[in-house]
Amino acid sequence: MLMCLRVRNFAIIDELEVELGAGLNVVTGETGAGKSILIDALQLVLGGRGRPEVVRGGEASAEVEAMFDLSKRPEVMARLEALDLADGTELILRRVVQKTGRTKAYVNGRLTSVSQLAQLAGDLGDISSQHEHHTLVDAASHRDYLDAFGGLQALVAEMRRVHARVAEADEALSALTHATRERRQREDLLRFQVDEIRTLAPLPDEEQALVTERDRQRHGERLAQLTCGGEDALYASDEALCSVLSRVAMQIDEAAGLDTTLTPIGEQLWAAHAQLEDAARELGSYGQRVSVDPQRLAEIEDRLDGLSTLRRKYGDSIEAVLEHAQRAEAELEALDSSQERQQQLEAEHAEALKLATAAATKLTKRRRTASRKLASAMQAELADLSMKDACVTVAVQPLPVREGGLRVGEAGLMAHGCDAVEFRLAANAGEPPQPLKKIASGGELSRTMLAIKRVLGGLGPGGLYVFDEVDAGVGGAVAECIGAKLADVAEHHQVICITHLAQIAAFADEHFRVLKEVDEGRTRSQIVKLPAKQRLEEVARMLGGRVTDKTRAAAREMLGGARGAARPPARKRAA
Repeated sequence: MLMCLRVRNFAIIDELEVELGAGLNVVTGETGAGKSILIDALQLVLGGRGRPEVVRGGEASAEVEAMFDLSKRPEVMARLEALDLADGTELILRRVVQKTGRTKAYVNGRLTSVSQLAQLAGDLGDISSQHEHHTLVDAASHRDYLDAFGGLQALVAEMRRVHARVAEADEALSALTHATRERRQREDLLRFQVDEIRTLAPLPDEEQALVTERDRQRHGERLAQLTCGGEDALYASDEALCSVLSRVAMQIDEAAGLDTTLTPIGEQLWAAHAQLEDAARELGSYGQRVSVDPQRLAEIEDRLDGLSTLRRKYGDSIEAVLEHAQRAEAELEALDSSQERQQQLEAEHAEALKLATAAATKLTKRRRTASRKLASAMQAELADLSMKDACVTVAVQPLPVREGGLRVGEAGLMAHGCDAVEFRLAANAGEPPQPLKKIASGGELSRTMLAIKRVLGGLGPGGLYVFDEVDAGVGGAVAECIGAKLADVAEHHQVICITHLAQIAAFADEHFRVLKEVDEGRTRSQIVKLPAKQRLEEVARMLGGRVTDKTRAAAREMLGGARGAARPPARKRAA
């Protein structure tokens, strides 16, 4: 609910503040007093375009501020909390338009973008006037209103549930299908890697052994020369170390016979002699075994090159290479099972699509039935509003199929079903029904909006409805009917109506009058809330132009009749 609207330096308004009530708020005043300026200001603060010409002459900027009570709008509060803009149950919107054309927007005191403000405020106010026609003119909202009128919420909820299921299956299947080419490429790569590793069949410890054998092959002749020379020096030659050591050991044994303390030294010499003999024999054996085989050397070189290649590709060691081969084989097994997974997903998708098709078909059938009842109810309302020749249709048509989107037959499938819904009107006999946004007459459109809102009653969001020109071209009994219908709508929504007709003003819960005056050569517009006595005077003025006892009596009778009049019953909703 709009609790307060504050305007400063906007057009001919220098500064004013309006505190509005919860029901039907009527704004009246002389022609040209600036009644519609309030609508322009409200449109601006709800996210409308800010134009520099709205800035009052001689001022640097214009400012509009609106305070809303959101205690009955939990969905709006949730949006604010998600954006960290919540401040209890109050919402304060502010727009500043500078003379240079720059604008600023604020939500609960925090600077924000105009687009974000418009998104947040989108369903706070629904304005019907000559140039601005909000929610109900937007065909995107018509399906929700039709579903609410027809009591189809349960079917819509089921449609969303099965659509989510088919969308999930479709996404999984699409992802798997999209990955088929990549999967095949991956399979080819993994098989190549496994074959390369398994063909070479590396062993964990073989690389060092091969390096040792390669070095032996490369230096075989030199190794044989050195080891055989070592054997000669130790044992085989005449002056071999073993022969010399043997003579020395025998001399020490002889000396030990003279002095027993030398016995341990003799034993050490004989032990050393034995070790040298063993070493000489091993060197001789090694020298005899050493051979140079060019073919074997080439085999070793090739094997080491192969192992080095594997290490460069798959790991820092042969152990890491073997682990890579194991992982690749496991992944190949998983990829091999994807065909089975695809078949499973195709079956799940087919079943989900079958359920979604059934739900969408049922929903379409119910919507078409409800659309005829809604169109009939709206047409009857328009007949009461002096538009007896008007023809209303509620078109339910298949959604176009989006590229890559889900479909049911030739219709696109969305979470809300397969239907595009649009309210259409032919204001005069013989004309084809047109979308509401193409209706040229502001009065006709405002009355159409009133008829729609009257039929829909409390089905829409509990926001603000604003009517301007709803009384264009009518009077008498039709005006009284319009007033009664506005009062009925105000049972469920806060309503602001700008009117020239006393028959409508008489139904107001709160009555405001716009005054225009010239002060020190400048025109200014003000708005005042009328207490009971002043309200009587204003209704009398609206009846006769000049207030007399006769017009006061007529106004008193009209006000009493409006207060005591039974509200017209809302059209019966579809079952």
